[in-house]
Amino acid sequence: MADQNRQRKVADRIKQTVARLLERRIKDPRLGFVTITDVRVTGDLQHATVFYTVLGSEDEAANSARALESAKGLIRSEVGKALGIRLTPTIEFQADALPQSAAQIEEALARAREADERLAEQARSSQYAGDEDPYKSADE
Repeated sequence: MADQNRQRKVADRIKQTVARLLERRIKDPRLGFVTITDVRVTGDLQHATVFYTVLGSEDEAANSARALESAKGLIRSEVGKALGIRLTPTIEFQADALPQSAAQIEEALARAREADERLAEQARSSQYAGDEDPYKSADE
């Protein structure tokens, strides 16, 4: 088991290498605007999961996923050269669900904000059903 600092350094190096390869070396026309968001490496440095996002439609995301899968061998060999460790980790590409989750949360917050504004508007225009202060006071 590698310590956490080494694991983090390996993950950072993999992230940089994959991003550089996608930008300069891989010329697959199916590959859309892909951003590498995170890389997680197992404790034994044998497996790396690369998280990515694709700007565009669902169709473009599916095409980019297929392009990444087909370029996996080239990416792994370049990662092995860049890392310089004894065993090159296997690479798995995983679409990052964070942007979709953030968009759903933003939509829910917007709906809640609109409901609060409607309620505040109703409260401003409402009147008391009886007296303004229905409780007995010492003045009476």
